[in-house]
Amino acid sequence: MNDESNTSDRPREDEDRHAFAAEAHSLWRITFAPTVWALHFVLCYGLVSLSCAKELIPIATVQAVLTALSLLALAIIAWLGFRSLRQWRVLVTGQLEHPEGTPESRHRFLGHAAFLLSVISAIGVIFVSMPLILIGGCQ
Repeated sequence: MNDESNTSDRPREDEDRHAFAAEAHSLWRITFAPTVWALHFVLCYGLVSLSCAKELIPIATVQAVLTALSLLALAIIAWLGFRSLRQWRVLVTGQLEHPEGTPESRHRFLGHAAFLLSVISAIGVIFVSMPLILIGGCQ
């Protein structure tokens, strides 16, 4: 009888797998905006180095391409941020905190974290793009 009471208190393994599978897309969503930022960073510095150090590409062409890539990166990050904001549901519920620790509150927290990472990533893309606009060419 004691063994039965111990097993009924613990969640079933199926429930754990189902709960984790439901949040797997939310866990991936957290990484998307910083990944876009990182790719943007590598492309910016890589193309500028090819233009300035190796003189393989004209700097005006690099600036035009990177400006377009920066706008594309910001659009992708904004879309990811909007989706994360919808998952967070703060605009619908008005609740910033969910202290009860339910699966729904954990789902909302992942949306909150993804939204904040999207904001940070957008700021990063803007700061990496600023030299393209402010500096005329290779110095």
